[in-house]
Amino acid sequence: MIYLFLFLTVTFCFYGLLSFKTEKKAHVKERLDYFLSSEQNIKEEKTETIEKQQSFYLRLISPIFLDFKKNFNKRISGEKEEKIDMKLQRAGNPFGMTPVDFRLVQTAFICIFPMIFAGYAYLLSVGAGIGVVFVFLGFLAGLFVPNQYLKMKTKTRNINALREFPDILDLLTVCLEAGLGFDAAITKVVAKKEGVLAFEFQRCLEEIRIGKTRREALSGIRDRLDVDVIRSFISSILQAEKLGIGIVRVLRVQSNEVREQRKQRAEEKAMKAPIKMLFPLILFIFPSLFIVLLGPAILQIIDTFKNS
Repeated sequence: MIYLFLFLTVTFCFYGLLSFKTEKKAHVKERLDYFLSSEQNIKEEKTETIEKQQSFYLRLISPIFLDFKKNFNKRISGEKEEKIDMKLQRAGNPFGMTPVDFRLVQTAFICIFPMIFAGYAYLLSVGAGIGVVFVFLGFLAGLFVPNQYLKMKTKTRNINALREFPDILDLLTVCLEAGLGFDAAITKVVAKKEGVLAFEFQRCLEEIRIGKTRREALSGIRDRLDVDVIRSFISSILQAEKLGIGIVRVLRVQSNEVREQRKQRAEEKAMKAPIKMLFPLILFIFPSLFIVLLGPAILQIIDTFKNS
């Protein structure tokens, strides 16, 4: 009897342990399934909420515009796209435009400007012939305004690069003379300076990191900046690297030349200042002085002649 109770006790204990482990696993699985299903439901609810909260533009107009943009891109030849891309890069990629975006803007201007000029001609109540001339002028304005904007941005960017170049060249020369390599010196210059040239050198470093050679990356700077001094500087570096000449010596000579050229440009602007000031003096300042100085005398002379 004692053995029977002992056997039953051991059997029930073993069964209890197995049942406890099984129930614990089932409970853990049930909780995991509950949380996973709830997270999935929450994600689905969030996705539905985001879709509902999206604006009308994102839900309807944006896909249509993207399809139109793809179809419009197919009509642009590769050569023309490269030319527009180079123009945009020289202008600093205003508004982050791509060649397709620029062509779309140009097309929109060509369509909108003639209508604006036609409306202006209607308000002036001009004849049909002059109205046609107005529409033609609007077409020309829509055709040339985007290109003129890019030229203006390119010119401003080149002027800023030319203004920043002497200081960056001096800092680059100092870094190389201190023992840094060319890439490390450019990295130091980019970290210390801001502006057009710093941005171009940063882009040069990124292109080198993704696999381009130093010659290709520096040639890209020469293509994107239409400044003779910077082009000469890049060509000197490439020539020195090709012939094995020390870059420090080349940069020291370049630094002295650039500093002298900056001095000459300052003297040239100082010599042009009097000529530029001549027209405002004649048109605005001298008439005011004559009115203040001679006005009372003229009034007295007029009163004298009246009394006599």
